Amino acid sequence: MKVLVINTGSSSLKYQMIDSENEKMLAKGLCERIGLPNGIHTYTCADGSSITDECVISDHSHAFKLMLDALVCPATGVLKSISEIDAVGHRIVHGGERFTKPALIDEDVIKAIEDCVDLAPLHNPAGILGIRVCQKVLKNVPMVAVFDTSFHHTIPDYAYMYALPYEMYEKYRVRKYGFHGTNHKYVAQRTAELINRPLDKIKIVSCHLGSGASICAIDRGKSIDTSMGFTPLSGLAMGTRSGTIDPSIISFIMEKKNMTVEEVNYYLNNKSGLLGVSGISSDFRDLVKAKDEGNKRATLALNIFAYRVKRYVCEYVGVMGGIDALVFTAGVGENNAYIRERITKNLDIFGIKMDRRKNNNAKGETDVSRDRSNVRILIIPANEELEIARQCKSLLEDGK
Repeated sequence: MKVLVINTGSSSLKYQMIDSENEKMLAKGLCERIGLPNGIHTYTCADGSSITDECVISDHSHAFKLMLDALVCPATGVLKSISEIDAVGHRIVHGGERFTKPALIDEDVIKAIEDCVDLAPLHNPAGILGIRVCQKVLKNVPMVAVFDTSFHHTIPDYAYMYALPYEMYEKYRVRKYGFHGTNHKYVAQRTAELINRPLDKIKIVSCHLGSGASICAIDRGKSIDTSMGFTPLSGLAMGTRSGTIDPSIISFIMEKKNMTVEEVNYYLNNKSGLLGVSGISSDFRDLVKAKDEGNKRATLALNIFAYRVKRYVCEYVGVMGGIDALVFTAGVGENNAYIRERITKNLDIFGIKMDRRKNNNAKGETDVSRDRSNVRILIIPANEELEIARQCKSLLEDGK
């Protein structure tokens, strides 16, 4: 089965063509800056060679056309025709309490995704847009929604409930949902393979660290807690998101800056986090460069981020009574040796011992723990696309 995996953003379209039989990536691409004058389409072949085209990408329908044209291009494409696409898997961020597993997309499923827009306003509308455009272009191809929240439905009630009047849960389903579940699930499975132990016998703390970031406690293959909550705003300080703050700060900001609810939501989601603290950038590469040049606010932003990750790691080690593996994944987790070192410093008491030389020289999937470390410290590149393809295949072929 050839599965086209789609991850639609408000101004981007990320895609990957996967042969789910051998789990090989056939090609991938990214359309960026959709609707802006200087759009970019990057297409990458399985051998790593890539083609970048700078052009105006007027809308998402145009981006889909560029994607399909690239996939069937006689010179570099991987399909003879789009009829070879057997299924499309869509990454959907929020599925609420309804979706505990992938779902075959129909109008009822789309309506349910729309009902969760208030819970993920930066993500779910883009996911719906991707589905609608895909329905027009690939009319007869089955489509599957894979939800970031579904992996976290094993979190116990005492961990997902907030200490609010119970009617807030009964009437409005206010609770912790968690996100990045698709990649946390992939990471857990891959960790078991790498350390050669059954998944149902090990305990993992998975650190998905990118511009959006979350930590997950995975006990015997199941999520039992995670740092993000009701929305993707809570938990860690992130690229532009504040993470968890004292709730009273919200009304304080609204009063002092004369903001509406919508304005303060935007402020916390788009103007805060590492960008807000540093005043420079939300990009960790920029912040590390500024730190090395002596910028104190950039250093502070990075230290806030690493400190909060460390706090969650320690919490989850305690909750699970120890761990077998600490995993770093996603852009920052995979590529930022400074952040990894800051997080693991002084965690020897938990058996977490990093080899600095291995960490500084790490590339791709690797183990950076010391030889005598009781806990394996792994770097595992994120692969949500493969996990989405797996879930599509399972649903469509096996009905699971």
